[in-house]
Amino acid sequence: MHILLVASAYNSLTQRVHAELRDRGHRVAAETVVNGDAVRDAVLGHDPELVVAPMLKTAIPRDVWSVRTCLVMHPGPAGDRGPSSLDWAIHERATRWGVTVLQAGEEMDAGDIWATVDVAVPSASSVPPVAKSELYRGEVSDAAVAAVLLAVDRFASGRYQPIPQTALREAVRTRPYFRQELRGISWADDTTETVLRTLRAADSQPGVRDELLGSQWFLHGGHPEYGLRGRPGELLATRSGAICRATADGAVWIPELRRLRSPGKPTGLKLPATRALALAGRLPPLPEIPAWPLAGDHRPRAAWSDIRYREEGQVGLLSFSFPGGAMSTDHCRRLLDAYRAACARPTTVLVLGGTRGFFSNGIHLHVIEASKDPAAESWANINAMNDLVEAVLTTSDRLVAAALGGNAAAGGVMLALAADEVWCRAGTVLNPHYRLMGLYGSEYWTYSLPRRVGAATAECLTRQAQPVTADSALRIGLVDRVVDCAPEEFGGEVGALAARLAGFPATRSRIAAKKAESERREAARPLAAYRKQELARMLRSFRDPDAPYHALRRAFTRKEQPPRTRAEPRAVAGEPTAC
Repeated sequence: MHILLVASAYNSLTQRVHAELRDRGHRVAAETVVNGDAVRDAVLGHDPELVVAPMLKTAIPRDVWSVRTCLVMHPGPAGDRGPSSLDWAIHERATRWGVTVLQAGEEMDAGDIWATVDVAVPSASSVPPVAKSELYRGEVSDAAVAAVLLAVDRFASGRYQPIPQTALREAVRTRPYFRQELRGISWADDTTETVLRTLRAADSQPGVRDELLGSQWFLHGGHPEYGLRGRPGELLATRSGAICRATADGAVWIPELRRLRSPGKPTGLKLPATRALALAGRLPPLPEIPAWPLAGDHRPRAAWSDIRYREEGQVGLLSFSFPGGAMSTDHCRRLLDAYRAACARPTTVLVLGGTRGFFSNGIHLHVIEASKDPAAESWANINAMNDLVEAVLTTSDRLVAAALGGNAAAGGVMLALAADEVWCRAGTVLNPHYRLMGLYGSEYWTYSLPRRVGAATAECLTRQAQPVTADSALRIGLVDRVVDCAPEEFGGEVGALAARLAGFPATRSRIAAKKAESERREAARPLAAYRKQELARMLRSFRDPDAPYHALRRAFTRKEQPPRTRAEPRAVAGEPTAC
């Protein structure tokens, strides 16, 4: 069936729905749309059999939905209406939620129901607490894909009759937009739990508007702090780019800040909190609280750090969680230090990753955009990524497994491919390409990607630049194992897999063979040759102010209209199994 996806952004869910439908043999096109006219133009241009909207903020025009079926995914249970469903779910401490696929009609969210799937919301007491963005990319994404696939199958059958909302036994409930007035934090009165719930309901977008050091900021993300105390609202310390702020009964870590947009100015950039304050000239002298050392620290396991390490027998588990999956020069260098320290431990298997969020999306475009010299920062960042990937590629005394509980793109995929084995959760989406940011790519991709999938498939993946589902990645050899589990269960599954791998009698011989293969590779063509060739191409893009990379980076970080409006320029016909 020829299906058109229309979305306000080609976000993680739209990518996953696109790839899942393509895997099932449908011809899929995807278009980003900013208003009803753009929806109309997309439908006229593609003439699809079915229109699906995985994430749409604008209304579909009457002259479109009245003549062809348009299915809209709503991130709420049957009967729920309004634009801020997940915000309300977290605010109201919901333990059960849902996803509903509705037929577009005159009133938003009021159309007939084609499919609905329940969502189990992780407990607010889970460690770490699950924020809105992780709930959206995890449990909600799983349910949304199931609901969309069911609705598409029902439509294709030609026999299914959708259910009018007037037939629901549940009461229809329309919630208003969750405005900033509802998100306010009273630092003098609000407990840590209240502050965290407020921050979690707005972690990625839109953030919580607040006054900090005499200026207006949006606060993004929040983690509890159990030791530090101070006057409510006071900044207490920094750690790994985050700031610690006192609440009425404790304190929270805030990883990112975004400056309030001034009239006539571009959209503010979401940056590590200390960098944002430093660029604004407002970072006070604060003590830097170091992250955990690798061993010998007996603080509560819930204490926040964006990089963690633990050991279970012969297995070392080095996890990391950077907002949005973006890795700045500082992130890369700190993770490299932790990786080297982990490699000094007496383990047989080292797991890199294993958390439920993004694995990595490569270099940090927001930090680059905010720098005085974006070309120089781009160069520093890509070299720091290369150093990290090289360390993984050249580890010869143990097996390394990359565990992807969430999505990965560009250099983040190549970081995973540097490991001996790649494991990913069934809901993971991979984007093993750089083309959409106007870059040739680095992180040893010209070595790792063809080694994994072959030269022809590597060329196809990078040229077509399409998202790849976990199942497709397994089929073409991009990954070694797909773990079919809920997002919350991934860490435990990974630990069990790693323990079994460490206990296999053949693992020692694999390590020896790996070392020998590394020596043969270096003799044939050193890794340094791949790096030199890739970085020469990257440097030309960084230094050329007219290179597409700079305009595409600005459009991405500033939320401006990119040079192209198509979300997926390669997928007008959308080959089901193109690679």
